[in-house]
Amino acid sequence: MTKGSYIISCLLLFFSLHAQGQSDKAYDSFGEEISVDGTITYNDMLDQLQVSDTIMTKVRAQVNSVCQMAGCWMNVSDADLVAAESTFVRFKDYGFFVPKDISGKEVIMEGKAFRSYTSVEDLRHYAEDEGKSAEEVAKITEPKEELVFMATGVLVEK
Repeated sequence: MTKGSYIISCLLLFFSLHAQGQSDKAYDSFGEEISVDGTITYNDMLDQLQVSDTIMTKVRAQVNSVCQMAGCWMNVSDADLVAAESTFVRFKDYGFFVPKDISGKEVIMEGKAFRSYTSVEDLRHYAEDEGKSAEEVAKITEPKEELVFMATGVLVEK
């Protein structure tokens, strides 16, 4: 084996092991059992929602906040797009909840993404669940159009 082919072999082995480590993340599963196969990026989901008002999808996102009362909802967005529109995630039929300490973690969610108006009453309820002050809750006076995701299953990065 020549020195050049040895170096190339070592580089190929390194990149192969590095790529394999990236795809072998460990997740905790909540709701229906899902896999990482067929996952799209958060940006891809936003692009698809420009063409259709409702899509069934499996998307990778980062958790921004979680209901601190029971883990019954979360807000997610793209980790690399700080200014990206966030998505309010609920869990189908309140059939499962997620841990309350997963802010900043990656999730993979399967379900339905769509735009919806959230009432002032619900917005205030969610703000209270998040632990916002009475003053912050009182400032909510208008319904809000937002991106919603109804998840049937969620994988949470360990």
